[in-house]
Amino acid sequence: MVLQVLPVPPVYVRPSITLESGIRSEDDLTHKLVDIIRINQRLKENMEAGAPTLIIQDLSELLQYHITTYFNNEASGIPPARHRSGRALKTISQRLKGKEGRFRSNLSGKRVDFSARTVISPDPDLDINEVGVPLDVAIRLSIPEKVTEWNLDEMRELVINGPEKYPGTLYVLRPDGKRVRLEFVVDREKIAEVIEPGFIVERHLKNGDIAIFNRQPSLHRMSIMAHHVRVLPHKTFRLHLCVCPPYNADFDGDEMNLHVPQSEEAQTEARLLMQVQDQILSPRFGGPIIGAIRDFITASYLFTRKSTFLTKEEVCRLLLAAGYEGSLPEPEIKEPEPRWSGKQIFSLFIPKGMNYALKATTCINCTPCLREECKYDSYVVIKDGILESGVIDRSSIGAEQSESLLHRIIKDYGGGTGRQFLNSICRLLKFFMTLRGFTYSFDELELTPLVQEKIRNVIRKAENRINDLIKAFQDGTLERLPGQTLTDSFEIYVMNELAKARDKAGGMADRNFDIQNSGIIMTRSGARGSNLNIAQMTACVGQQSVRGKRIMLTSL
Repeated sequence: MVLQVLPVPPVYVRPSITLESGIRSEDDLTHKLVDIIRINQRLKENMEAGAPTLIIQDLSELLQYHITTYFNNEASGIPPARHRSGRALKTISQRLKGKEGRFRSNLSGKRVDFSARTVISPDPDLDINEVGVPLDVAIRLSIPEKVTEWNLDEMRELVINGPEKYPGTLYVLRPDGKRVRLEFVVDREKIAEVIEPGFIVERHLKNGDIAIFNRQPSLHRMSIMAHHVRVLPHKTFRLHLCVCPPYNADFDGDEMNLHVPQSEEAQTEARLLMQVQDQILSPRFGGPIIGAIRDFITASYLFTRKSTFLTKEEVCRLLLAAGYEGSLPEPEIKEPEPRWSGKQIFSLFIPKGMNYALKATTCINCTPCLREECKYDSYVVIKDGILESGVIDRSSIGAEQSESLLHRIIKDYGGGTGRQFLNSICRLLKFFMTLRGFTYSFDELELTPLVQEKIRNVIRKAENRINDLIKAFQDGTLERLPGQTLTDSFEIYVMNELAKARDKAGGMADRNFDIQNSGIIMTRSGARGSNLNIAQMTACVGQQSVRGKRIMLTSL
């Protein structure tokens, strides 16, 4: 490990600059290398002249110091090498490490061309593999397109439009390598006439182009995926709600990045390796990380309930919104007016020939399981692509659900069919929810006077037990828990009693509501929230804790 030869970096690594006064200023590394050469030369001369051992030892230690500070000017126990001004030199190690260093600042993350960044907002009408790009962004980003005899007329039209008019062109690249910037060209028609196969036109972004979409922090592979561009008005990037989980995106001000691959090879790689439908199954748990969330799940539960029946007009409007192109099935109820069940309409989007059974999120694990006869309609059965029983909720189409209906479709029929299924049902459910409406009103949180009295009794009893604990603590008769101080034991007892009271009160409130309650629909179907949230709103918030203890009064 003793250095025999010191590699000297080329001048590109350590460029010299000329100051305004005309004086040449050398780079820190060059200064350091000069020091090393000077000391080395002195050491060689002294050794050849037979100088005393003390001098040679001092010079060799000085050489060692210069080489150490050349590699790392922050080595512990060694004073850093400085300029005459007193500024420490920035040597090799300092250039590489840290946030401003070569790796983090210039390699891993750096400013790049052909990229855009803005706030994101939801758009359930998009395809899951599309991204809505604002027009302002589309006319500033460009894609090089080769002129061929097949697209010659189109390219000429784009050149005439120029950079201001959409769709247009920013630059024209001639076969000899010369670049024409159309912004400053008055007579663009002349340039359009000259264009022929072999030219490259850098045109605006248009619908169908491939772009790479990313949200930071990028924590796994699915944080950066390829989407197809859809140019839309307004100022934000739009994305489908089902694609939020892999990006961990929400719409409270999140920003995302768009990168436009420039070469045909890069575009092809994005299409073959990075498209959304090829990333649905997560390598973390094997199930789909992309799937229905929030309102889609509430809507699917309401849509596939036994009580949901639709008129012909509603069915036609729903199927039109979902982009269905087949024929209508026979109505389930024929007299007096034909009515179709939600299950029948949902079945139109399940691939034909598919057989599957699973338990819905609403399942409460009755023993014995009544399967198709379940009174809660929680046993989902699909025979030959027809939903025969069960409600569709989070466990069937939700994101991050293994062994779901969506998972099975992707496994058996591929990501393309999975994408088509997800797009269609999301459009269907969105439109159904728009027709039906869904709200959680204050009235639905009100408890009956009898239940309110029961909850008050539970809280009263809990308060009495806490008073007994306080008395025992003050008297010193409280039983100490193993490995805890008396004060900590007291806190644990108190928290335990109060948590029991909250859960008991919550249970009473929960039993007061039925499945018709909007809050219960959301929690049972797995759309959002838990019973605890409803219990805290209706019955008792409970004791708030910080690190397992009640919030303490701290001296200021």
